[in-house]
Amino acid sequence: MKRSFLALLAAAYVLSGCSILASGLSNVDPTTLATAANTAMTALTISDEQIAQLSAQSVAYMDSVNKVDKGAYDTRLRKLMSKVKTVNGVPINLKVYKTNEVNAFACGDGSIRVYSGLMDVMDDAELMAVIGHEIGHVVNKDTKNAMKKTYMAYAARLALGSTGSVLGSLSTSVLGDIAQSYLNAQYSQKQEFAADAAGFQFAIDQGYSPYSMYNSLVKLMKLNGESSTKPSGTQTAFSSHPATEERAARMKAAAEAYGK
Repeated sequence: MKRSFLALLAAAYVLSGCSILASGLSNVDPTTLATAANTAMTALTISDEQIAQLSAQSVAYMDSVNKVDKGAYDTRLRKLMSKVKTVNGVPINLKVYKTNEVNAFACGDGSIRVYSGLMDVMDDAELMAVIGHEIGHVVNKDTKNAMKKTYMAYAARLALGSTGSVLGSLSTSVLGDIAQSYLNAQYSQKQEFAADAAGFQFAIDQGYSPYSMYNSLVKLMKLNGESSTKPSGTQTAFSSHPATEERAARMKAAAEAYGK
């Protein structure tokens, strides 16, 4: 049984971009190892319902460490999203984080969080396209796969936490890890293309220009080029050259072809 735990945890570290030697686990407490293996097994078999539960917990954590707006930003977002009742069949809940960061994310429990910094730089059509893009990642299960990877990495760190090594000093806060996975997830070009298409259609469905997704990509690329600080998760995801230039070209072509 212990050998299967070691194999599972080794796989977890491979998935998280790290390496591990089985001999390095010789001093791990068996109880901690078993807990970690169970955590990793949960990640491998995690259901959509469990994703929603983990999402709700991690979003609650994010809400507790951010300033939630209850004024003009919140009013604007709720007005824009008044016709959108669900995300992938799950009732949505909306909040705005009051911060200069240019960011937004959507989660498997129907939570949508938009940063006021994004709302400051986007008009309504562009903002809706970005929100649609984030919802696309949820509907396409990109966020579910990112959560699995994060949960597996957490399991490996949990096991190493009792060895007294440098790795053992890493945080074992799974809620913090999962929350950060939403903000820092790196998606493939194929996934980004699909999310762009979702944002394109989402904006149109809400009555906005077919150029909304294209305009948001162009604006985020420009913002990233002008920024003197480290770009936010959304800026990074939307503004990686030359991939995003190709994505913008695809959205421009889609807009030009729309309705023909």
